[in-house]
Amino acid sequence: MASDISTSLIEQINNAIENKSPLVISGGGSKAFYGNRVEGETLSTAKHTGIIEYQPSELVVTVRSGTRLSELEAELAAKNQMLAFEPPQHSKDSTIGGVIACGLSGPRRVACGAARDFVLGATIINGRGEKLRFGGQVMKNVAGYDAARLMTGAQGTLGVLLDVSLKVLPLNETEVSLKIQTHLDNAVSSLRTWVKNGLPLTASCYVDNSLYLRLGSTHSAVKKAVQDTGKHYSADEIDSAFWQTIKNQTHPFFSDNENLWRCSHQNTTAFYENINKQLVEWHGALRWIHSEGNMHTIAAEHGGHASRYPLQAAPVDDIFQPLPEALLHLQRNLKRAFDPDGLLNPGRLYRAL
Repeated sequence: MASDISTSLIEQINNAIENKSPLVISGGGSKAFYGNRVEGETLSTAKHTGIIEYQPSELVVTVRSGTRLSELEAELAAKNQMLAFEPPQHSKDSTIGGVIACGLSGPRRVACGAARDFVLGATIINGRGEKLRFGGQVMKNVAGYDAARLMTGAQGTLGVLLDVSLKVLPLNETEVSLKIQTHLDNAVSSLRTWVKNGLPLTASCYVDNSLYLRLGSTHSAVKKAVQDTGKHYSADEIDSAFWQTIKNQTHPFFSDNENLWRCSHQNTTAFYENINKQLVEWHGALRWIHSEGNMHTIAAEHGGHASRYPLQAAPVDDIFQPLPEALLHLQRNLKRAFDPDGLLNPGRLYRAL
């Protein structure tokens, strides 16, 4: 059945090549907000589902792109394992293909790495209608110029993801979540100290004058870490469900999403001035900001980048930080190599591509 679906996808791409008609790639549709609007015929991977191979002892899973993220995470959790980059699930229909295509990572990214770091291999259909396999199913196969990881964050502009092989990690033996009332400057300063001292921080978040911490490791390491934080702050233990609201962006902060921006920097970067409403993750490196202004310019001045993040609001254009001309030139060359007719999600990342 899966091969029949991939065959029909190839046929659809070949027809698009013949007719010079653009294609809009879609899985569960939950991330349609994350990118410029694209007009064209829909190419859906929603029925291309299922886990192809899962080797818990090898910490590797290979899964078809249309598989729901919730189903994959449940299968991994049954073996006490996880997707360590903790991707957001924007709806029940969110797929693993959409997660990788958008390159999105959640709270644990600061401790374990980004989505791209866990991609071992991928099978795609390029804009020539060719089915290609890159990478493998073990880390040693991922060497040199790794085209599989190029697909992470490419938003389907280089190829249609058919399946992806991912490294997974064991769940922590123990995890404890804490809430601390403090000022932002104190919170970020303490986080830097704790990271330097090796505390097992698997996530941090600052919002509404409160610092939230997640500590994860062995029982003894977490117990000691809780004691260390208690030397400086009075902390309340909270339910771990808080991190699901941050991971899946369902926390009340995200409900007013019309003017929401996602700004990424070095965690030592100074905070923007005159910003009244923000949520800070990744020990200060990721700042969610509500602003009616253009944060691209401000982010660039701070050595970072900003993306519009309208979630359920009406789609907007110019989502992503503008590229320097040299990088845009490289992106154009990549696009031509994988999709010479420019038919796959044209303009979704940048209008010039």
